[in-house]
Amino acid sequence: MDFRSFDFNNKTQMKKSILSYMCFTIAAMIMGSSYLFAQITNSKESFTDHQKLALDIFRELIEINTTVNNGCTKAANAMAERLSNAGFPHEDINLLGPNSQHMNLVARYHGKGNLPPILFIGHLDVVEAMSKDWSVDPFKFQEIDGYFYGRGTSDMKCEDADIIANFIRLKHEGFVPNRDIIVALTEDEEGGDYNGVEWLLKNHRDLIEAEYCINMEGGGGDIKNGQHTMMEVQTSEKTYLDLTLEVKNKGGHSSIPVKENAIYRLANALTRISNFNFPIRLNETTKMFFERSALQETGTIKSDMINAPRDSAAANRLAMYAPYYNSMLRTTCVATMVSGGHAQNALPQFASANINCRILPDESQDYVIETLKSVISDTMVSIKFKYPAISGPLSIMRKDVWDPVEKLTATMWPGVMVTPVMSTGASDGKFIRNAGMSVYGVSGIFFEIDDIRAHGRDERIGIKEFYEGVDFMYSLIKALTME
Repeated sequence: MDFRSFDFNNKTQMKKSILSYMCFTIAAMIMGSSYLFAQITNSKESFTDHQKLALDIFRELIEINTTVNNGCTKAANAMAERLSNAGFPHEDINLLGPNSQHMNLVARYHGKGNLPPILFIGHLDVVEAMSKDWSVDPFKFQEIDGYFYGRGTSDMKCEDADIIANFIRLKHEGFVPNRDIIVALTEDEEGGDYNGVEWLLKNHRDLIEAEYCINMEGGGGDIKNGQHTMMEVQTSEKTYLDLTLEVKNKGGHSSIPVKENAIYRLANALTRISNFNFPIRLNETTKMFFERSALQETGTIKSDMINAPRDSAAANRLAMYAPYYNSMLRTTCVATMVSGGHAQNALPQFASANINCRILPDESQDYVIETLKSVISDTMVSIKFKYPAISGPLSIMRKDVWDPVEKLTATMWPGVMVTPVMSTGASDGKFIRNAGMSVYGVSGIFFEIDDIRAHGRDERIGIKEFYEGVDFMYSLIKALTME
């Protein structure tokens, strides 16, 4: 209101102005109250107790540096203390490992014993993160624009916090499962020297023996263009294998070059590998994956997904369409590191390259090596490996796992398709599958498939997606363990 132009002798104008001012003030008060209510309902004040607990545990885990040089003992101890304070008996909480820096947590939630236990696994370690490469401190838990940031937010301390929070919630509610539930939070899944699951299987298998295993990082949901599209259940994964190609010769002075050159010979071998494709092979999981994925496609891609199991031309077109589909359809081997020579003014006496292979579950390491020898076709190029490949058979989908996942997904995210999937990467599931237990990768957390930041800079997870994942896992645990 501009009082400079106001006529104080005009009573009608005064009444109208006062009335307008009162209306404006009341409207502003209402708008302010609405804004305040929105702020309150979106704040931590509106969180349920179990959401607050999950957030608190998540923050604690992110801010414990569990990279390979630090180990996971501090994080394992912190989670053990959480369970102990919640009333879990000390004899059901075990901290075990090859040394004091590399300890694993194994905890047991006792049930009625009507059925064999279920094992839930997750790893506490994270890959290295250089602060100078990030826009935020990687080991400071931060909430920014609808995301939680920090190393391990997506891989995979979100699920670690999830399972511990739900163990505590169920304990407080007095829930008695029909079987024991075991959780193992382990060391060095990301490539250290003390792999926790492998160590536990060798030294304390009795503590983690179960009818089957839920690997909380093996599956999960996809978000594409803002839409929840697919829930994946991992039933198999490709086998990891590193091979070293090596060429040696006598070398010489670079001013007198000869045709025989270790670097050139290695380069020829790498070119042959680059031009080679392993045969396409589909298994039960990948057949169903493409059949279900076809429901979301149109045109040639839809047709090729449906026909791939029976039509090699369709399968080959599918492999060419996307690198991910190619990796799902065949064994792959790719050069990842090259080195050679010893001086700038000398002919190379050696040259080597690392070849990283991801092998289909039903193909062997020996088959891959013999195939590459044939492809290279040069006896002066040796092929060596430092560690043998650890493979695990495909886990046949169980109805008592599949049905609850489908039902919960349909309830929480109507229209989202559930499909089995073969991971093209590697997880700790391979050790357990190799030991004879079926493993199913299940998580209720969704990620944007075009913005995967695990192992990269500014790793993050959607806040809404985190809490939905906690609720999903709570309901899944109950569904798997109720009468």
